[in-house]
Amino acid sequence: MDTPEQPQIYLITPPTIALSTFPDQLGRVLDSTEIACIRLALAGSDEDTIARAADASREVAHARDVAIVISNHVLLAQRLGLDGVHLDDGARSIRATRKELGADAIVGSFCAASSHDGMTAGENGADYVAFGPVGTSTLGDGTIAEKDLFQWWSEMIEVPVVAEGGLTPELIRDLAPHTDFFGIGDEIWSQDDPLAALKTLTDAM
Repeated sequence: MDTPEQPQIYLITPPTIALSTFPDQLGRVLDSTEIACIRLALAGSDEDTIARAADASREVAHARDVAIVISNHVLLAQRLGLDGVHLDDGARSIRATRKELGADAIVGSFCAASSHDGMTAGENGADYVAFGPVGTSTLGDGTIAEKDLFQWWSEMIEVPVVAEGGLTPELIRDLAPHTDFFGIGDEIWSQDDPLAALKTLTDAM
């Protein structure tokens, strides 16, 4: 993932998706806004349910040349032809995942609010590091990833960084100079009109 001047959108799916409606909704979002990457952040461990959701979302994404990764399911990522995996355990399983998926896969790491975990993840070969939540959110243990962390990271570290969790237009304005990607999910899917909600957030950049 390249790091342009303006942050890009890293779209996170809802934890449960309705196959009858979500692919169309996802397609409309991808057609309306430039999206750098999609993360399937599906709840539960039923492989069949996850696989069906992943297949439907992958078709929509790949038809538009958008990369799609899945949270934590390394073997499913491979089996379902996804572009990589997003790991929630900081730097712990990056090396093993990289070995499993190969050099071309996207391997990202959620590091909560820990610059130490972030640096270790980068050293271990993560393609990007995500910090959060940046606002009020159930992400991680709720410890806020402060603006200072992003500021320091963007000045010192080459690895692209994602800001996610509890984003608001104000936070986006504040963090835009210091982050490469905004991880946007619940902020739009919890609204009646995800497209309008997304536009409000992207306008803030």
